[in-house]
Amino acid sequence: MEMKNENESVSENKNESENKTVNNSESENESVSENKSVSEKKSESESESESESEHKSASENKVENESASESENENVSENKGENESVSENENERHNKSVKQITHPFHEHPLVLVAEQSNEGLKAYCDGCGELLSAPCFTCIHCNYHLHKQCAEAPLSLPKHPLHPQHSYLGLFLRQRPYPSDQVVYGCALCKEKRYMFFYECRSCYFSLDIKCAKLSSSYKFNQQSKHDIHKHSLIFIESPMAIDVLKEFNCSWCYEPLINFVYFCSECPILFILHKKCLDELPMEINHPSHHIHPLFLYHRVRDLFCNLCQKQHSGPFYGCSLCHFNINIGCALPMSIVEDKSRHQHPFTLLRRRGSFICDACDTEGNFVSYICSTCNIMVHKKCTSLSRIIKFSRHDHCIFHKYFLKDLTRQVCKICFKEVKLDRGSYSCRKPGCNYVVHVNCVLEDDDLYKVIEEEKQWEELYEKSMQSSIIRVIEVNEAREATKIEHFSHQHCLVLANKMEREIERKCDGCMLSISPLFYYCSECPFFLHKTCVELPKIKQHWFRQSNATLNFKGFLKCSFCCRPCSGFFYTIRRYLHMCLMCAKVADIIECEGHQHFLFFDFKCKENCNGCCIRCWHGAFRCGKCKFALDFACLALPHSALHKIDEHMLKLTYHDDKEKSYFDICEQERDPTLWYYSCSICDTSAHPKCVLGQFSFLNDGITWDYVDHPHTHDLKFFRKAEGYPECSRCGKLCQEEILKCEKSTCNYIIHCKCRDY
Repeated sequence: MEMKNENESVSENKNESENKTVNNSESENESVSENKSVSEKKSESESESESESEHKSASENKVENESASESENENVSENKGENESVSENENERHNKSVKQITHPFHEHPLVLVAEQSNEGLKAYCDGCGELLSAPCFTCIHCNYHLHKQCAEAPLSLPKHPLHPQHSYLGLFLRQRPYPSDQVVYGCALCKEKRYMFFYECRSCYFSLDIKCAKLSSSYKFNQQSKHDIHKHSLIFIESPMAIDVLKEFNCSWCYEPLINFVYFCSECPILFILHKKCLDELPMEINHPSHHIHPLFLYHRVRDLFCNLCQKQHSGPFYGCSLCHFNINIGCALPMSIVEDKSRHQHPFTLLRRRGSFICDACDTEGNFVSYICSTCNIMVHKKCTSLSRIIKFSRHDHCIFHKYFLKDLTRQVCKICFKEVKLDRGSYSCRKPGCNYVVHVNCVLEDDDLYKVIEEEKQWEELYEKSMQSSIIRVIEVNEAREATKIEHFSHQHCLVLANKMEREIERKCDGCMLSISPLFYYCSECPFFLHKTCVELPKIKQHWFRQSNATLNFKGFLKCSFCCRPCSGFFYTIRRYLHMCLMCAKVADIIECEGHQHFLFFDFKCKENCNGCCIRCWHGAFRCGKCKFALDFACLALPHSALHKIDEHMLKLTYHDDKEKSYFDICEQERDPTLWYYSCSICDTSAHPKCVLGQFSFLNDGITWDYVDHPHTHDLKFFRKAEGYPECSRCGKLCQEEILKCEKSTCNYIIHCKCRDY
C-alpha cells in the first residue's frame, strides 16, 4: 500500500513537470531527484522510492533557501507563492494534491476539479455561460466556476484576422459586458452582447466573445472589396465550422437559416450576414404577383422601410417600384417554396401565394399575402411561425411550456401574461403537467428574449424540471426528533447558528437577512448578536426568478440599493445577471398576486408606465397592474410591511389602503393626507402616518454596516449608525449629528457626516 501511494505521488509530479525544462548541469542529488520526479524509472524498489523522497525533500529545501535551480523554481511556484508550493508538496506526500490557480477576474483562488460530480445543482461556467463540465476550476468560497479552457484562455490575441485595422495592438480579454457598457456593440462575429468573457480592442469598439474567438482561429477568411449593396466591406467565410457558430441566426436578406457559405460584416453593430447565393444570385429585377403593373427593382436603404406585404419596418435591400411607392423586403419577395424542420413541426410547410389577409393558426394574429400551409394538419401560418420553438422554458412559470395548435379538454382560458382570452382552436403555449392549466398567447410569451429559453429536446426539459434548488445552509450539525436542523453552519455567518422559538428577554431585534423584526422560529449566534428567521435560513442559494430567464444568486453584503423598490438596505439579496439586486421583500413578490388593497388579481406588465395607486409615483420600469381596471402598483408599495412600530403610537400600526374621510392630516409630518393613497394607521388611537414617516429612509439598514465608498468623496469606507455618541459636528454642514450618520471606519479619523449630507 505504501508503494502504491508513492507511485501515485510520482505520477502527479510527472504531470506537473513533463512540460518544463530540466537543467542537466545540476548536482548529482538534484539530477536524481528530478529524474525520479518525472517517473522515468517505473520499476524502482521500495527502498529506492524512500531514497527518492528524501532526495526530493532535500532538493525542495535547497530551492526554497537558495533558489539555485530555475527549473525547480518553475515546478514549485507556478501560479502560487512559495508558501503555497511547500503546502502543496506536503499534500502530495499524503496523496492529497490540489491544483490551484489565481485568475485576474476573481478575488479567490480557483481549485481544479478533475472529475464531474453528479450530486447537487448543475452549475454554469462564468466564462462562456455553458453548462459546467470537468475538468474545471471552481471557487470554494463562492459560486464561481470556469471551464479549464476558459480559465486558461490567453489574456490577449495578437493580430486576429477579423480585426486587421488594429492588428498591431491585438485584442485583450475582458469580463462579460454589462447592459450599462455603452461602448460594447457585441461580438463582431455573432453580434450578440452575451453575458460571458470577451476579447476587446482598446482602440475601437471591436470585440469577440470567448466562444467565437476560440472557433474563429480555424476559419478561412477572405476580405472582400466594398460591395455596392452594403456600406462596408464584406468578409467571406469559407469554413463550414462557421455555420455551426452562426446556426442560431438567419440571413439578413432572405431570413432563412445559414446553411451555406456566408458573407458577413464585422463593422455593423447589428448583425449583417448573407448567404453567398443571396449576394451572388439575387436578380436585379423581378416581376411579382403582388404588383403586376410594373417590375420591381433591387435597391438598398440604410433606414427602415415599410414592407407592403408583411406590414413591418425593415432595413437593408428591398424590391420596389418608385412609381407606385410599393416596396417588398427580400424575405417576402423571394420566400422559400417549402419549409421543413421536423424539430418544429412534423410535416413540411408549402408556400401559398394568395391575395388578402388570413388568421395564422400558430399565433392567432393576422397575416397578409405570403402564407404557408400544412395540408396534413390543415393549418395556415405566417412564414415566421413555420419555425416556432416547440418547447420553451418561460421565466414566469416553473415548468416548461409546449406549443400546440389547439387545446382540447379545456374550458375558457385567459393568457397568464395579458389576461385576455386564449382561443382554444388557435395556437398557444401551455403547460402539459397534470393539474396545471397555465396557458399564454404565442406573441405574449415570445415578446421579450430575456424571459424565455428555447429547449431543443425533451431530455433537456427533464433536466431543468428535476433540477433542485441549492440550499444556503452549508452544513447541518444537529437535528431534533422532528428532523429539524437545530444547529447549522450558514454561508452568511462565521459561527454556528442555533434554532430558537423565542427571545430570552424582551428586546427589539431584527433579522439580519430580511431586516424585519424577529418572530418565532429563528436562528441565533451564541457568540455574537446575529439573528436569522428560519425562513431566511432556508432560502435557496440559487433560484430561478420570474423577472429574468437566468439564475438568481443569494448574496450577503453590507449595503446596497434594491434595483426594484429603490430602498437602501442591508442583509440578504438576490443578484440577477450581476447588475440587478433584489432585496428579500421584493424577491418574495410573485408575478401574479392577490393584494388586499385591490379586489382583482394583479399581474406584472413590463410595458406599464402608469402612476402607482399606492404612492402616486410613476412606474417607469413596469408595474403590477389589473387586467380589468386602471389600477397599478410598484414593487415599493407591494413590498411594504403589513405592520410596523413607531414611537408616535404604543400600538402596532397597520398598512391601510382605503379611507372615507373627506379631509385629514398625518400625525407625524402634519401634512394633509390624500385618501386615495396607502398609509399606516392605528384604529384604536386614530393615528395615521405616511409609510416613509413610519419606516424612515434607512429602516432596512443595520447599524455598523459598511457604506460603499463610491457613494461619497471620503477616501475610507464609512459605517452607518442611527445615532452618534456625544452629538458631534457634521464634517460637511457643521451642524450637530442627531440623526443617522456615516462615520469613518478608521479609529484615527474623525470624519462624520449626516446621511442626508452625503454626495451621490
